[in-house]
Amino acid sequence: MRNRIEISITLLLMWSILHTSCLSGKPEPEETKEEPMEVKVAQTPPMGWNSFDSYGVYLHEEAAMANLEAFAEKLKPHGYEYFVIDAGWFGEFKLKEGTMYPAEKHALTLNFNEYGLLQPSQTYFPNGLQPIIDRCHELGLKFGIHLMRGIPRAAVEANTKVKGTQYHAQDIADTTSICSWNPQNYGIDMSKPGAQEFYNSLIDQMAEWGVDFLKYDDLVPYPKEVEAIANAIEQSGRPIVYSLSPGGNVDANAINSFKRANMLRVTPDIWDDQKGLDECFAAWRKWQGHEEPGFWIDMDMIPFGQLQLMSPKPNGIDGDESKGEIEKKIKDGELEDIELLAGKGWTRHSKFTKDQMYTFITLRALSASPLMMGGDLPTLDDFSLELITNKDVIECNQNGVMGSLVYEDDGIEIWNTPKKEGTGGWIGIFNRSDVSKMTSLSMADLKLGNTEDYAIIHDIWNNKQVNDLNFEINPNGVIFLEYEY
Repeated sequence: MRNRIEISITLLLMWSILHTSCLSGKPEPEETKEEPMEVKVAQTPPMGWNSFDSYGVYLHEEAAMANLEAFAEKLKPHGYEYFVIDAGWFGEFKLKEGTMYPAEKHALTLNFNEYGLLQPSQTYFPNGLQPIIDRCHELGLKFGIHLMRGIPRAAVEANTKVKGTQYHAQDIADTTSICSWNPQNYGIDMSKPGAQEFYNSLIDQMAEWGVDFLKYDDLVPYPKEVEAIANAIEQSGRPIVYSLSPGGNVDANAINSFKRANMLRVTPDIWDDQKGLDECFAAWRKWQGHEEPGFWIDMDMIPFGQLQLMSPKPNGIDGDESKGEIEKKIKDGELEDIELLAGKGWTRHSKFTKDQMYTFITLRALSASPLMMGGDLPTLDDFSLELITNKDVIECNQNGVMGSLVYEDDGIEIWNTPKKEGTGGWIGIFNRSDVSKMTSLSMADLKLGNTEDYAIIHDIWNNKQVNDLNFEINPNGVIFLEYEY
């Protein structure tokens, strides 16, 4: 009986203490919170739209909203999800009088806050980026944005504070490290106190805005900053796809640093010409086999449709001149008042032939390169839309296997992408020459084994079953096959 009384008194005392604590406003002991589950991003090659091919670094609010709505209507039903605004969104550009067209290649004046963090341009985004970000999420899409490595040079001159620290911009900037093609920023010396904290503060701002995708430029040659930004993304707590640029001469020895990101650009900027296609094939050879879920080899955007809409062709220009030829004409006084803007060339529809377009999108499918459309979406032509939303292209691409070269002879290349799960796969027979080719191939050439080992071969672009391996392939054209065992 005594034991029961002692237990009752103990329970009464515990209840009294708890009740008094509640009445006095003292907090109850905190419950142990479970760590949030890690969200693994980019398990398949990301699919989306990037504004650079169509708007350079001059995308403005009206065009952004129009492309976002067109994205939701035309691309989202096919699995595209990332809407990415490229560089320039922070620039207070000088404009040609009475227009939205830029009068300078890169803005001399940048909008940044007291911590050196970039803010939306009042010139091109007078209502800020938040309405676009919010609308993107309302539509069930994900929002992406472009950043340049480092810290604005103007912020270093102003010696802005590094948020949450005792350090300033001049304490962390590497003033000897300046991008050769966009001098707006200094690099950051990651050995300096406050350097990581700056990147943390910048990525925290991106996370607060609701950014889901970061395209980070002028970064590939700087593995320490690649890793610093990866650390900043991880500490932010927001799942963000991390894309590295630029491509071109990429050091394969830094692959471990690159794999802290989700996409690695391995080509220069790719435009609507054969040179760009050739650069993609060269990169494919070098990087085949480096892909894995969460890390993809990126061959830049898809330059289909209307391009360079903010760069109308000036008087005195044919449109086919090289940059060097135009610079010479300006120097010689033949051309006046012309600013060579970001991107390549002037306002135009993609100059790819249909065969080049078939080759381009087949290459992207077989190589598992992220599908990032570059052309203007509201004005996109039907043929371009059919190619980028083709179900076989998307299925092959999202299979997530970078195909390998299995045959090469007399300008003909055969690339094979097996299915990751199950049997079968896809074949691309590319004519890399400028003349038509007649080919007569064997199963051994396709590396598919004996005839009895397969059930069917389907010609995707001609939509028919293949009964033999004799093909005529147009110049720079392709035969795209799916095979099943």
